[in-house]
Amino acid sequence: MTRPIIGIIGNSYLLNDQYPTHAGGTMNSAAISDVAGCMPMIVPSDPRYVTVEELLQTCDGFLLTGGRPNVHPEEYGEPPTAAHGDFDRCRDAITLPLVRACVERGQPFFGICRGFQEVNVAMGGTLYPEIRDLPGRDNHRMPPDGTLEEKFAIRHAVHFDDGGRFHALLGATEVMTNTLHGQGIKTPGARVVIEGHADDGTPEAIWIKDAPGFTLSVQWHPEWNAATDPVSRPLFQAFGDAARAWAAGKSKQVLRSA
Repeated sequence: MTRPIIGIIGNSYLLNDQYPTHAGGTMNSAAISDVAGCMPMIVPSDPRYVTVEELLQTCDGFLLTGGRPNVHPEEYGEPPTAAHGDFDRCRDAITLPLVRACVERGQPFFGICRGFQEVNVAMGGTLYPEIRDLPGRDNHRMPPDGTLEEKFAIRHAVHFDDGGRFHALLGATEVMTNTLHGQGIKTPGARVVIEGHADDGTPEAIWIKDAPGFTLSVQWHPEWNAATDPVSRPLFQAFGDAARAWAAGKSKQVLRSA
């Protein structure tokens, strides 16, 4: 049986400081293939090479990955500052309209870290450039040194609304997660439901109200140890189920039109 195709949003890198690439972490592909049960496909997130419409027609769902560059603050009506860090306007040009199209079509997506922030901005929300500079907030950034295991280690609790979607999916109102982000939600976008928070009040889990498809997004990185982590595995499994349902719906449309 053909697996649903998940477009994994790629990030732009310079290999050896000179060779341009679009790439995605292996752990993203592993989570999509091994846990979600879908076929991973890296998307070159640049409108010079792909269009949103082509992606919508080709893929059954999208993994909005983390990435070092941040969403440009002009996308939410604010001027850029040094605190906003680096940007990738080409990725913005793909992911923001892609999120809005998926919301309206019911096509599933799963947002992670920067992807979580993209979803909020796509729906009209704003971001803080640096969470750790806010009074009463913790430093949510990735440790600058250490092994991957140390950087992706569990670091704080996330509390979910009782009876909400994340509570139902994970079977708990409190879970432990890693944290590797500098920015965070300032004001939620239209229809953005914040359903999970860290101890310091930082939003950590969202979904889109009245969207017909899977729209869960998280501020942490569930792709790390997704096959064995009790929080990550149900998230990717549910995303895979949503992609299979979308793919099955496309197949039925083809049969009806044949």
